Amino acid sequence: MAVPKRKMSRSNTRSRRAQWKTAAVATVPCPQCKSAKLPHAACSVCGTYKGRQVLEV
Repeated sequence: MAVPKRKMSRSNTRSRRAQWKTAAVATVPCPQCKSAKLPHAACSVCGTYKGRQVLEV
């Protein structure tokens, strides 16, 4: 099993953690109503997916 040989200092730990960043959610325009929606998902405004109605809105 991989076990660290020495304790990592606070500054090394914190500088490593500082590189973890969140990414903005990618959105695409809906082809029907042009509102922003998640890719590969039904539009929450008009309820269409791939040109057909899938949700009752």
